[in-house]
Amino acid sequence: MIAQFEQERPRLRAIAHRMLGSFAEADDAVQDAWLRADRADTSEIDNPAAWLTTVVSRVCLNMLRDRREHAHEMPDPVIEKSEEPEQQAVTSDQVGLAMLIVLDSLKPDERLSFVLHDMFAVPFDDIAPLIEKTPATARQLASRARKRVQERPRPNADLATQREAVTAFLSAAREGDLERLVAVLHPDALLRAGALEVVGGRKVAGRASLFRQYAAKAEIEFAVIGGEIGFITRVGGRPFSVMAFTVRDGRIAAIHVIQDEQQLASIIP
Repeated sequence: MIAQFEQERPRLRAIAHRMLGSFAEADDAVQDAWLRADRADTSEIDNPAAWLTTVVSRVCLNMLRDRREHAHEMPDPVIEKSEEPEQQAVTSDQVGLAMLIVLDSLKPDERLSFVLHDMFAVPFDDIAPLIEKTPATARQLASRARKRVQERPRPNADLATQREAVTAFLSAAREGDLERLVAVLHPDALLRAGALEVVGGRKVAGRASLFRQYAAKAEIEFAVIGGEIGFITRVGGRPFSVMAFTVRDGRIAAIHVIQDEQQLASIIP
């Protein structure tokens, strides 16, 4: 089984990453699954790949439920620092910020049903026992999640266009110019910062204008974050926040902010 596990590891890691949205948590989930596989009696297992998928999925489901119960923060996005982020290659294994925001807003059972079925073609008959529901219910959960995903903000593929919008946001925020902030934000823009969620361009602009309080002293470093443009801010040389943006039609549709010190220490290279 261990040899089979190593063969399946890339796929299992991909499942865990899409379930959890964090490479670090995905690696933890895969390692937990490896330990379970090492201890289990697998001599009568007919389909090792399906069995391993079940093990990893259960580990991820428990992690999602625990996260939802004890915290309301987004998983760590992938950060690739670059002076010219529009030149930065983005790997295909990343989940974009817009998708990450939607997936994190789903209930654990919805997320598992959608990810396993739509991204990895796992039948609903196999998903149902994992969430202790019927296959019909698993299908409904995946359908509900799919609708949310289809309605998510669609980012501009051109990183240069993304950077132009984020630069305009940064300039307006530094100057505390509320109307310019409103102009660069979509009317239905979403801001998430830990447990805080703000919806609506003018409301988000009101929050973003507070950026002026420390922006004059902050060092700004542009980066590719979860496949989209953002920046890292430092105050006095120490990381203060990470801000990632989804840009749609030249305007900002979503902003994800991380300010927790432990999270910053774990995700900034």
